[in-house]
Amino acid sequence: MTAKTDAYFAKPRTWHDAALALRGVLLDMGLTEELKWGKPCYQNDGQNIVIIQEIKNFMALLFFNGSAIDDPEGVLERPGANSHIGRRMRFVSPDEVTGRRAILRDYVTRSIAAHKAGVPVERVQELVYPDELINRFDDDPDFHAAFSGLTPGRQRAYVLHFAGAKQSATRVARIEKFADRIKAGKGLADR
Repeated sequence: MTAKTDAYFAKPRTWHDAALALRGVLLDMGLTEELKWGKPCYQNDGQNIVIIQEIKNFMALLFFNGSAIDDPEGVLERPGANSHIGRRMRFVSPDEVTGRRAILRDYVTRSIAAHKAGVPVERVQELVYPDELINRFDDDPDFHAAFSGLTPGRQRAYVLHFAGAKQSATRVARIEKFADRIKAGKGLADR
């Protein structure tokens, strides 16, 4: 536990009690707690295992390597259509966390074992870079270098965002809008 995570849990929030219940289970398992990306993240031997996500209508525990673990209870879901590796378990109350304590412990144990064993995760489909982005790379080597320096996840988010536009002019506008953020090493959702 750190002062930052203690401060996070000290603030009243919509899912405060459920988050505290999850925290209790995770710390009881000997995981290291750290604030990452503004959220409580839990690690084992320096590897990210799970992170607590508080969303408007529910709370979730995201398993970083969720696609590599078995889901006999059928409680894991993809966080989004473009998510390949992470899986999350939803909660809507502290009682639900308490009621699923054994399942939680089992899934966290599975996740740790998968990390330690190097279980391969689901292969991510190859990205199709829009022509407008490739043209920008050709025209601006500094932009290309900055984009190449981003993490694979950040690159993926940008490519999906750019390619999601139906019209070429919109794709060009999106690339231009985010060019400075890319050159600053920031991801699409970074603040």
